[in-house]
Amino acid sequence: MTEAQLRTVTRTQGNNQALKTGAVAPHGFSFAFEEVPVLVHAFRRMVREHAYDISEMALTTYLVAKEHGARFTAVPAFLVRGFHHGAIHHHTAAPVTDPKDLEGRRVGVNRGYTVTTGVWARSVLQEEHGVDLSKVTWVLSGDEHVADYAPPGNVESLEPGRSVEEALTAGDLAAAIGIEPESEQVVPLLPDAEEAGYRALTEHGLFPINHLVVVRDELLEENPELAAQVFDAFARSKQAYVERLQAGEGSTPTDAMHRRVMELTGSDPLPYGIEPNRGVLEALLRHAVDQQILRRPRPLEELFAPATRDLAG
Repeated sequence: MTEAQLRTVTRTQGNNQALKTGAVAPHGFSFAFEEVPVLVHAFRRMVREHAYDISEMALTTYLVAKEHGARFTAVPAFLVRGFHHGAIHHHTAAPVTDPKDLEGRRVGVNRGYTVTTGVWARSVLQEEHGVDLSKVTWVLSGDEHVADYAPPGNVESLEPGRSVEEALTAGDLAAAIGIEPESEQVVPLLPDAEEAGYRALTEHGLFPINHLVVVRDELLEENPELAAQVFDAFARSKQAYVERLQAGEGSTPTDAMHRRVMELTGSDPLPYGIEPNRGVLEALLRHAVDQQILRRPRPLEELFAPATRDLAG
């Protein structure tokens, strides 16, 4: 019997490299990789068109899509993680010296309100700096991947034709989340942001998850074991990457971050599976409900394919 070739989108990065090169191959099917230069475009196509069989996806995009009836389900392979203390920027001329100064002001958000980086960055403002998020007006530069999502009342859109950084530089925004600054006068709001992220890791065990993997429900219904096969392939590829990190290989900033996490925790910096990530996943779900991204909490296990719920890798 010929193995199924499944249309797959995932960004080429350390933990997926072995899948792209073929050094690690899945069992029971084969990946037919499609390269999408701007990965978020693939997220949108998957949400709105179910355009792929297997797709990398931002975690909160998945949560919102699932709440609105999306016909795909996650496997707990968490491809992208990172710290978000440095994602909050302000202009040096702005009258903002402390995160609490953002209350009563407008803060830009790159793309949509449900973007995962925005969720994690707002949680930092709330939990570590006491910012009342309901007292901030969040100003979006784009729309949401999930068209049916309705944001809370303190969310509005940026004027057409303007970028978040332009509005920030003009003084129309007090700060912005998720931008890549072009001006040296646009700087992180939080001092020592990088080290603040590592402190959150050592003090609270928090290494935020940004992306996971989803599979079309139609395929999972035809073959309930497919989810475990997908998980296994991604987990074996990730393990090969971790072994390279342990050998001192890899020179990108992401490689350096993963090595630092490994040094601080003494363990795999990218654990896959529900149980090794229960704390960070439950934190993200709580933030999503608090920020009115989800209407209600949901049991964690319901979000993942049944065949993967007890897996770890």
